[in-house]
Amino acid sequence: MVTSPDPESTVRPVDYKGEPLDAERGPGLGCFRFQLGLLVFAIVITPLSVVWEWPSPVSAGLLFLTILLLLFTGQTIIFLLRLVAADRRDGRRRPLAGATQTVGELEDAEASAEPEPEPANGDGPAPSGVRE
Repeated sequence: MVTSPDPESTVRPVDYKGEPLDAERGPGLGCFRFQLGLLVFAIVITPLSVVWEWPSPVSAGLLFLTILLLLFTGQTIIFLLRLVAADRRDGRRRPLAGATQTVGELEDAEASAEPEPEPANGDGPAPSGVRE
């Protein structure tokens, strides 16, 4: 059963097939690596099968296998990229091995350190280009 996200949250969950994306469902990184290894093998062996004059049905089968693997590998990488996007929607996170501050942390610190200038007459800031 899918529960609805927190109504106070301003970050919308990433939907996948009508439900919030769940990292535990779908292909993982091991499946993707296996597909990539098989795809590299098929890309290398398919033209070599023609050069080595293997029977035409074998070369054609390898060609169709390569096209099918391209389809599955492409779909898997799209799914994995959506997982990464869903993970990063929660906000910025500090790099694990980062010893220095990130640009976002520097900007946040700069914004909180600078007080806003108050207008001299107390009415608010004067519009730009207008002189008193």
